[in-house]
Amino acid sequence: MKRLILCSLLCGLTVAAFGRGGQQSASSSTTGSITIRLLTDATGIDDKSFNAAAWRGILEFYGDTWQNPRQRGSAYDVLTAQTQDMYIPNIKQVTDEGYDLITATGFTFADALAEVAQANPQQKYQIVDVDWVTLPNVLGVVFAEHEGSYLVGAASALKAKADGITNPRFGFIGGIPGSTITKFEIGFIQGVLSILPTAEIVDYYVNSWGEPALAKTQAKNWYDAGVYAIYSAAGGSGNGTIAQAKEYRVAGKNVWAIGVDSDQHEEGQYNPSDPTQSAVLTSMLKRVETSLLYGLNAIKTGTFRGEIITLDLKADGVGYSRSNPALTADIIQQLDQIKQDITTGKIKVAATYAQAKQLPGFPQDLKAQD
Repeated sequence: MKRLILCSLLCGLTVAAFGRGGQQSASSSTTGSITIRLLTDATGIDDKSFNAAAWRGILEFYGDTWQNPRQRGSAYDVLTAQTQDMYIPNIKQVTDEGYDLITATGFTFADALAEVAQANPQQKYQIVDVDWVTLPNVLGVVFAEHEGSYLVGAASALKAKADGITNPRFGFIGGIPGSTITKFEIGFIQGVLSILPTAEIVDYYVNSWGEPALAKTQAKNWYDAGVYAIYSAAGGSGNGTIAQAKEYRVAGKNVWAIGVDSDQHEEGQYNPSDPTQSAVLTSMLKRVETSLLYGLNAIKTGTFRGEIITLDLKADGVGYSRSNPALTADIIQQLDQIKQDITTGKIKVAATYAQAKQLPGFPQDLKAQD
C-alpha cells in the first residue's frame, strides 16, 4: 500500500476539495446513489468529540445538517457497538447489507475490520486512526495529533504565563492507551515545555472512552492540587474534565479544560448570560470530518484504493480553536507563529514517547504507550 502524506502538494488538492473552504458535497454536486454506514463505539455520534466530527463529514457530503439529516436511513446511517465483542458482528452485518463504503472510527476497530475486510475483498472499507491495516480494499486515515496538541499545550502555557501563575502544573487525561493517544499526550507536553521548560506534568488514563465520571473525579483531584489546565483525549470520558472545570470556574477558580477533536467551547459554557465564557480555553481540532469527505469523494470519483493518508498541520488536518476570548490576540499571534514554524519544519514535534524521551527535560515516567 502507498503511504501518502497530505502536506504541501495535497494542500492544493485534497484540502481544496475537502477542506472548509471548498468541500465537495451535495450542495455543490450530486452524490448520486452513494451509500455509507458509519461504525462507532459505545459513545456514538453524540460524544461531542471524535465520532461527532465523523458524522459532520457525512452530513456535509450529503448536504444535510445535524438538525435535518434528510437522507439518514437511506444514503447513510450509523451503527453503534455497545461493547467491543459487537465489532465483528456489526461489521459483518453492514457488509452483508452492501454499502458503497463502510467506515469505522478508532483504532479499537482495527483487528475486527481487518478480519472482515480480508474475507470480503470486493467491499470498500475505511478506518480512521489506523495505519497498520494494509489491505487493497481498506483506506486508512491517520492524523498528526502531536502537531495540533503541541499548539494547545503552548496555548495553555502561554495563558498561565499571562495570568502570572507561579509554577503552574498541567494534566493529561487519556482514554485507552495506545500509539494514537500517545501522540496527543506527548505533543501537548512538548508544547507546554516549549513555553515553560520546568512545568510539572501529570497524566492519567481512564481506560475507557465512555466514563466521564472517572475523568471528572481525577480532574477535581488535580485542580484541588493546583493543576492549572487539563487536556483530555478520551472520547466521551473527556466530558467529565470539562464538567469539573465548569463547576470550578463558576466558583471563581482559575482553571481550564482543553477540548479535543471538535471545538468544545459550547460544552464548556458556564455563564448563561455570556456564551463567550467557557471553561474550555481552546480545543485541539482533529478534522475527522475531512477523512470522511476524502473517503466518500474517492467513492464518488472512482479513485478509491487501499492506501494510508496522513492529515497533518500543513494540510489543515489538525489545528486549534479560537472561540474563547480568554485566548487573547497576543497569545493567538504567538500560536500562529508556532504553527508556521511547525509547518516549515523549524519546530519538529516528536510523534512517539520513545522519541520524546530523548528531549531535554521531557518526563520519563508517563503512562503513555507507543
